[in-house]
Amino acid sequence: MSRLTLQTLDTAPADSRPFVEKAIANNGYLPNLIGVLANAPVALETYLTVSAINARASLSLAEREVVQITAARIHGCDFCVAGHTAIWLKKAGQSPEAVRALHEGAPTGDARLDAVAAFAGAVIARRGAVDDADLQAFLAAGYNQQQALEVVLGISLATLCNFANSLAGTPVNPQLQPYLPGAV
Repeated sequence: MSRLTLQTLDTAPADSRPFVEKAIANNGYLPNLIGVLANAPVALETYLTVSAINARASLSLAEREVVQITAARIHGCDFCVAGHTAIWLKKAGQSPEAVRALHEGAPTGDARLDAVAAFAGAVIARRGAVDDADLQAFLAAGYNQQQALEVVLGISLATLCNFANSLAGTPVNPQLQPYLPGAV
């Protein structure tokens, strides 16, 4: 049970309703994260705006999802792990084996994706003050400085969602439960 109100289209504050409508149209249901964020229209707007900006990053969808799943795992947000696992499998076309590895913080077998996961983990653990070796390993995997900052952008997006879900105790929607750690 959520500690914060799970808003619906009918109960959301007026300033949140257009965003709630868009989320329902995009997903076919209202993700509970959106229902929670709808309590604060500016938080919901920030989430959707930063999501759209993150989608324009030079990192591929799979790379962006590695950042999201890694951050959610480290932050203990099963809701976001499930949501981003669904994207990983359905939209990024990645394997269940690789996502199970990400759920466990283990190598996926793809050196570039593993470099993204390792770098994202280091950025989170060291609050951005990564060791030179962490940055050099990321760059040596074929990434650049822009993409290092795009990892930070992805982590900022994940932190908003992960922390909001932890604060609220957001229940995982039935549509996302098949993507929870241990279910894939």
